[in-house]
Amino acid sequence: MEELVIEKTVKTPYVNFDAQSGILKIIGRSIPENPEEFYSKLFAWVNGYFKNPQNETLVNVQLEYINSGSSKFILDLFQLFQEYSSKGHQCKINWYYEEDDEAVLELGKHYQNIVDVPFKLVEIY
Repeated sequence: MEELVIEKTVKTPYVNFDAQSGILKIIGRSIPENPEEFYSKLFAWVNGYFKNPQNETLVNVQLEYINSGSSKFILDLFQLFQEYSSKGHQCKINWYYEEDDEAVLELGKHYQNIVDVPFKLVEIY
């Protein structure tokens, strides 16, 4: 399966979903004008990937800013990983936040409480 690479813009994050390694990265800012259009590509790729996934899928999310529209789609994405996890696939989520960024930390805690997948909050300096 082809890896999904989306270069970052002022409004959208860098995405690198690598089927060979099972490491999926979302890094940057997520404030697209049409979050559904942006995130639909990620959902399509994830659904294709789980037809033949790696033994473990590691999701690394490091967002410095997220608007409310993106927040909903990120939750939906995490719930998709939860769905595949409930079918026996190993998934882990790492939520990175800067040490003084309370908003991103709180959002990570919110997701951690909702999603039933191993979910680690990782402070970065």
